[in-house]
Amino acid sequence: MGEVSRADDAGGASAALPIAIAVDGGGSKTDAVAIELDGTVIASARGTTSSPHIIGMSEAAVLVDGLIEDLLAQTGVRPIAAANIYLSGLDLPAEVAAFREGIAGFAWADAVVDNDLFALLRAGTSEQDAVAVVCGTGINCVGVRADGEVVRYPSLGIMSGDWGGGWHLGEQALWHAARAVDGRGPATRLTTDIPAVYGLGGVTEVIEALHFERIPNSDLSRIAPSVLDAARAGDAVAGALVDRQAEEIVVFAATTLRRLDLLDRPVPVVLGGGVIGARDARLLNAVEAGLAERAPLAHIELVTAAPILGAGLLALEAAGADAAALTAAREQLASRQAALPVAG
Repeated sequence: MGEVSRADDAGGASAALPIAIAVDGGGSKTDAVAIELDGTVIASARGTTSSPHIIGMSEAAVLVDGLIEDLLAQTGVRPIAAANIYLSGLDLPAEVAAFREGIAGFAWADAVVDNDLFALLRAGTSEQDAVAVVCGTGINCVGVRADGEVVRYPSLGIMSGDWGGGWHLGEQALWHAARAVDGRGPATRLTTDIPAVYGLGGVTEVIEALHFERIPNSDLSRIAPSVLDAARAGDAVAGALVDRQAEEIVVFAATTLRRLDLLDRPVPVVLGGGVIGARDARLLNAVEAGLAERAPLAHIELVTAAPILGAGLLALEAAGADAAALTAAREQLASRQAALPVAG
C-alpha cells in the first residue's frame, strides 16, 4: 500500500519492517491493530462505536482514521502491506461505496472495506463454505460458498425483518417492564433490574430519562445482561425473550444454509458477538437444538474472542503472510474477549 511516515519515528532498525493494519468496528466499540508480517502484534488502539448506522458515515471514517493514526504513531515509519477495515453498519453495497467515498483523502484509502461479519467468519473458520451469525448490539448473518456465492442481509432492524441483539433485547425488556408496572402485562423482575442498570428508582424514571434523552437511546443495549440474568433466575418474561433470541439465530443460520444449498453437507456455523459471547446456557442450548433439527450436518463454532482476531488474520492473508504468522497472530489476538454490548 506504500509507506506512511511520521515525524516521531519510534521504530529504529525495525521501523522498515512492513505491517498489516486491521480494524473491526461493532455497535459498542472499535478495535484496531498493527501486525508485523511474522504475526507479531506491535500496536493496538480502541475507540467507541464506528457503526455508520449509529454515528453517521463521515464520523465513522474520521473515527477509523484516528485509530489508524494512533497505530502509526506507535509503530513509527512503516510500509503498510495491507489494511483491512470491517465495520458494523456497512450492510448494503451502497453503504460500502459511501464509506469508500468518505475515506478517499486518507492514506489508507485503498484498504479492503466490508461488513464486520466477515471478520467474525474468519475468526471462527477458514472453510470456504461457512455461515456466521453475530448477535451483539444488533443481529446479522452472512454466508459464503466455495464458488464465490455470498448471502448477506440488510440488517436494518425491524424494517428489514430482523429481531434481536442487545439493543432490541433491551427495548423489548423495557416494553415488558413498562406493562408490568401499569398492569397491562405479567409481573417480571425486570421492573427492578432495569432501573438498577441506570441507577434510577423505577421503570417510569428510565422511560422519562430515555424520552428526554438524559439516557441515550443506544444505551438500551445495556439492559441485555440483565435479561440473561433474569432468565437464569427463572423469570418467565426474560426467559421468553432469550428463547426468541435463540430462535432468530437459528432461523438466520438455517435460512442462509438453505439459500446457499449447503444443508446437505457439514458446514461450520460461526456464532459471535457480545450476547452470544456471554455463553448463556439457555441461549446456546436452544441454538444447538434448533440447528440440530433444521440443519443437522452443520456444526457450531463459538467465537468469544473479539472479532479483531478475524480482521487481523484477513489483513495478514492480504499481505501474503505465511501459516506460521497466522498462527502467531491468532495466539496473540485470541485473548481479546468479546463483551456484552454496552454503548459507550
